Amino acid sequence: MNIQKYKAFVKAVEFGSFTNAAEVLGYTQSGISRMINDLEKEWGVFLFERGRTGINLTTDGLKLLPQLKRICNEQEILMTQIEDLHNMESGMIRIGTFSSIASHWIPNIIRVFKKDYPKIDFEILLGDYTEIESWILNGRVDFGFLRLPSKAELETTFLEQDRLLVVIPQDHPLANQEKFPIEELMNNPFMLLEKGAKAEISEIFEKHHISPQINFTTWDDYAIMSMVENGLGISILPELILKRIPHKIIAKELEVPAFRKIGIATREHKSLSIASKKFLEYLSYRTESD
Repeated sequence: MNIQKYKAFVKAVEFGSFTNAAEVLGYTQSGISRMINDLEKEWGVFLFERGRTGINLTTDGLKLLPQLKRICNEQEILMTQIEDLHNMESGMIRIGTFSSIASHWIPNIIRVFKKDYPKIDFEILLGDYTEIESWILNGRVDFGFLRLPSKAELETTFLEQDRLLVVIPQDHPLANQEKFPIEELMNNPFMLLEKGAKAEISEIFEKHHISPQINFTTWDDYAIMSMVENGLGISILPELILKRIPHKIIAKELEVPAFRKIGIATREHKSLSIASKKFLEYLSYRTESD
């Protein structure tokens, strides 16, 4: 309510009367007079001298006028910015993700989104599942792509099931095999895609009670593909990252199919920015086509 009183004061000065200020602001003359009286009582100063010829600023009123003008101007700027947010005329969307999503989903979603909302900017942070969860919880990103299930305190939405495939060199003895036998994972040097906390590939080993010869561990799937291509071993990678790859490798389904569930996670969906909520509506465009 105070901002309306400040506006009443500024407009009364600008137009030289309470009546004219009332017409501009949509109040009655008595309403403007009452707001000015409220300010004078609250601050313990007289802002105007009232006379037959109209109103004139007091010395105290003149002293306060510049600051009250600034407050009213800043409030108008604030309301314009809020309106811009609702109209998607400005904003920043911060996303936490891992490399396969960053390479194969996000570019197309952003491309389609930008056609409709060209003034929205993006910040993309790449990390592993543990880092992305941390970024969401501490507010570093608005939302993140994760493997599900994730931490219980996050709100999640399932998006897609991604197959986990064995990748082998083109000259591997089992290159012509339809599916890769689980026990053969122990008979080849293994490149493990993992960082920090245990991921889905180690869970496959535990589930089937196998202990491969792990020669190399990294969270860089392209480094693993290069090593497999050069005959340094085999690995298991998500199918999503194996799209449009330049490496000469072969991807095979395990004889016992394995998957990871990909989803979107937020701290609290209702507290997301307007731009972030709108972006999540565009997730259906994560494939290569419009």
